[in-house]
Amino acid sequence: MKVVAFNGSPRKEGNTYQAIKIVTDELEKAGIDTEIIQVGHKAIRGCIDCGKCKENLNEKCSFTKDDVNEWIQKIKNADGVIFGSPVYYAGLNGTMKAFLDRAFYVANANGGLFRHKVGAAVVALRRSGGVTTFDQLNHYLAFSEMLIPSANYWNVIHGTLPGEALQDEEGVQIMRVLGKNMAWLLKLVQNGRGVVEEPAMEIKTKMNFIR
Repeated sequence: MKVVAFNGSPRKEGNTYQAIKIVTDELEKAGIDTEIIQVGHKAIRGCIDCGKCKENLNEKCSFTKDDVNEWIQKIKNADGVIFGSPVYYAGLNGTMKAFLDRAFYVANANGGLFRHKVGAAVVALRRSGGVTTFDQLNHYLAFSEMLIPSANYWNVIHGTLPGEALQDEEGVQIMRVLGKNMAWLLKLVQNGRGVVEEPAMEIKTKMNFIR
């Protein structure tokens, strides 16, 4: 099994990375391969709702001069995914949001590429805004029918300077518990496939309230 993790921080080995690494260490202990991809330092354009991914149905965004299309395929081919973000103004940083908006738009427009994959969100911050950012990340997972493991609190860790998050004993425990629960859920899915019938995907019903 394979889990791919995306570090939305521009700091390669800052506190967001440290949070992800605690989770992936637990996954590795459980025999699950992991890969951490650095996103936060990249120049990623936001989605412009051009509709080409729905029109072409080629599992690709129309913007091709960055790594988003490659990352979409990495998620598609993995069993699980972790999205990690720092907190900017009590929310996701712009680069991470631009990546997720495009990746999930393509995935959902092309038949639910991420459906029933195990997905987890982790957040690192100095002081406030962790829960709102965690909530934002979970919106992508829940909308796409992904399977979300939990920990023993919200998946948030605190620290300012790189490495300080490791001094947050509760935050470290949260990430460790998340890693263990994620490994367990991945194994449940793997062992249940072909044994327990998977629910069929329903075509999305869309409404607005303007008549």
